[in-house]
Amino acid sequence: MGNMIINHGLTSFILIVWMGINIFLFVWFYLFYDLGEQFYYTRHILGSALAWARAPAAVLNFNCLLILLPVCRNLLSLCCGRTMRKQLDKNISFHKLVAYMIGLMTAVHTIAHLLNVEWYNNSRRGEYSGLSTALSELEDNGTTTYLNPVRHIEIDAQQGPTYLVIRRSYFEVFWYTHHLFVIFFIGLVIHGAGRIVRSQQNLDKHNYTLCMDRYTEWGRNPDCPYPQFAGGPPQTWMWVIGPMFLYLCERILRFVRYMQAVRYRKIVIRPSKVLELQLVKNGFKMEVGQYVFLNCPSISHLEWHPFTMTSAPEEDFFSVHIRSVGDWTQKLISMVEELPEGAQGPKMGVDGPFGTASEDVFDYEVSMLVGAGIGVTPFASILKSIWYKFKDSDPKLRSRKIYFYWLCRETHAFEWFADLLQVLEKEMEERGMGDFLTYKLFLTGWDQSHTAHVMVHFDEDTDVVTGLKQKTHYGRPNWEKEFEQVRKENPTSTVGTFLCGPQALAKVLEKKCAKYSDVDPRKTRFYFNKENF
Repeated sequence: MGNMIINHGLTSFILIVWMGINIFLFVWFYLFYDLGEQFYYTRHILGSALAWARAPAAVLNFNCLLILLPVCRNLLSLCCGRTMRKQLDKNISFHKLVAYMIGLMTAVHTIAHLLNVEWYNNSRRGEYSGLSTALSELEDNGTTTYLNPVRHIEIDAQQGPTYLVIRRSYFEVFWYTHHLFVIFFIGLVIHGAGRIVRSQQNLDKHNYTLCMDRYTEWGRNPDCPYPQFAGGPPQTWMWVIGPMFLYLCERILRFVRYMQAVRYRKIVIRPSKVLELQLVKNGFKMEVGQYVFLNCPSISHLEWHPFTMTSAPEEDFFSVHIRSVGDWTQKLISMVEELPEGAQGPKMGVDGPFGTASEDVFDYEVSMLVGAGIGVTPFASILKSIWYKFKDSDPKLRSRKIYFYWLCRETHAFEWFADLLQVLEKEMEERGMGDFLTYKLFLTGWDQSHTAHVMVHFDEDTDVVTGLKQKTHYGRPNWEKEFEQVRKENPTSTVGTFLCGPQALAKVLEKKCAKYSDVDPRKTRFYFNKENF
């Protein structure tokens, strides 16, 4: 339970508070419009649809305030500490959750208002006799104000807004449709300017409990003057003007960063169609495991893609490894392959860096690093940084044990940074710290010819796949065995478990962290951290 609180406590608290505020706003405004005396006559025409329209509107205001904040990643990374930044790693998930709430409340709000327009229209046509007709026939003149916003009986009920949900099949389509939010927010700002939801203003002079059945005497009986109505001023703009300003600042900051020059230090095509870019940008500072967004105008002015940096903070450049998956990466690799030797690559815009869970790796005495395929990239940064810290005898290095697991489907993928592991392996041995880094490489896909080749070279000192002293394992890790071993070797330690890989593996590791964490806080405890983009 303690492990779950550490891993998800703040996230769960934020979600509970968010949902609590949504529920409170809905209930409060529903009761306000459903029970408020000033809306008695309005409810007589509209019934409960009034409350069902206004309560979701309040929830919409709150969530429209929030929807832009999670995507202001530059501002948030500048103003928030590391603990909060870990929550911001999940910003897109929260952004989507808020969007779902906006979609749900929009549907309820729209349907309720469609019913309201229908009932207003019917009442204006005289289909509801008695009080409803009398209320709908009130005009704006010297002694009366109208309640029913339908002023002409030939008016047609207007259809509500149509909301289009577009699956992200093509990035440009997604980008253009997604940025219709600008029109949406403009509509929010002017929304309610017509003041069609009206309430009674003279309750002290016109008591509806006495006068509602005496509507034929209104204006002639001094005890029952005409009811006076007015619409409330638009309020949504007050909720969204702040986030809209912050988002504008965010876009300006992104543009400034985009315009800053980026120079290529080195371009390397690795095996398995993996492109390594070593880049230099003035004033750029990073921490281990952080990521950047890259934009290549030659491919698309709109597309920004996240990549974890594989360099260490101690280096005078930052690097990314880009695997060929999708049109954008394939086009970039093709462009680079056609460059003359020694030439600079295409213009590149860089936004970031942004923090991730991996920044906390040095806060633990013991760490388990799990990378799947290209998901090894943040750990390349960590392992490089460790190497530099040992090389410089950094007294601030708290880590005393690193367990590194790398899962790959193809043998070529191990060449991505096998050289780095060889350097670390040699460095640790020379310093008498061979036990500091325990790494295990797992090949999850192979064929019979490869198996035969491995068997022939089984007795060699180095692995036939990687050239490392640590032999490659075949198949998937037995996580029960691995966690049991780590717990046995570190009986009183706090172990940080870090994953950059698929969600299915994340669920497995999270369960193992909970299972192998001891109830006694003085014994081994595992804390799970996952990279999110």
